Amino acid sequence: QAQIVESGGGLVQPGGSLELSCAYFGSSFNMFTMAWYRQTPGNQREWVASSSRGGSTNHKDFVRGRFTITKDNAKKMGYLQMNSLKAGDTVVYYCNFPNSWRPWGPGTQVTGLS
Repeated sequence: QAQIVESGGGLVQPGGSLELSCAYFGSSFNMFTMAWYRQTPGNQREWVASSSRGGSTNHKDFVRGRFTITKDNAKKMGYLQMNSLKAGDTVVYYCNFPNSWRPWGPGTQVTGLS
């Protein structure tokens, strides 16, 4: 069964940067749109950014200009470069394929340092 593992989260100061990684262990990585989501305790996951099969990208308004989604089809890896981090960004991040859902990975936690 296909597996997703996110990594790269950690402690970050306001205004800092992190790059999250999404490792996909399965087939057809390059066939589907890959997306990043995030979730705070008690809330639903919300979409953050997507990278289509053809490589076009979209970012949610609240991260546009600060976050950048990329992917490496050969490595079956997705990335989310996060800059100018704010308090509201310090949540758990997940990746998945919205056109062909896979079991959710464990996510990666971004924690803010005050």
